[in-house]
Amino acid sequence: MTQNAHRSALLGKKLGMSQVWDENGFFVPVTLVDVATNVVTAVKTDDSDGYKAVQLGYGQIDPTKVTKPLAGHFAKAGVTPRRHLVEIRTDDAAEFKAGQELTAELFGEGSEVDVTGTTKGKGFAGTIKRWGFKSYRRTHGSHKNERRPGSVGACATPSRILKGKHMAGRMGHVTATAQNLTIVSADVENGIIAIKGAVPGPRGGIVLLRSAVKGA
Repeated sequence: MTQNAHRSALLGKKLGMSQVWDENGFFVPVTLVDVATNVVTAVKTDDSDGYKAVQLGYGQIDPTKVTKPLAGHFAKAGVTPRRHLVEIRTDDAAEFKAGQELTAELFGEGSEVDVTGTTKGKGFAGTIKRWGFKSYRRTHGSHKNERRPGSVGACATPSRILKGKHMAGRMGHVTATAQNLTIVSADVENGIIAIKGAVPGPRGGIVLLRSAVKGA
């Protein structure tokens, strides 16, 4: 069984976090994701494209702000223009058709998903914040060394800084995936899915929900 076999996916917008209570009276932190406007905009097959995949569209956009090639693409699928597009490899692509709407019922309560999003950007950060370096002592005459990284390379051998050295730089704003998160509830009418725990990204960020590749 490959990771693309029977894989479902939805695009959504992170609304924020909340909490619900389980049957034992303990509160469970959840992230609410809006998945209300998902639609299939294209289906890729082995015959036409050499692989199997489904293209999803999410989010409304003013049709006048869409390029002519994209406008023709959406018109061919028979859907209104969408702001975000993503392509999902799946062996079940033949079961979908262009123009088909996908709802929150695609993921049932208790199912596991992988959630991909863009993490919060932190700007330029030093090694202590970015990599968890230890700070230098603040006694015995140390002067302006408290947050410096220290030595970053050797002398004649290898006479350079090795690739991958942990140094200061831009932190965050990278693609991250949280795996094996549990669906607590799926509100089909309002198009909102509650996922146990936190997911990458800020409120209002776009996230991709996929069937857990490491799930049972």
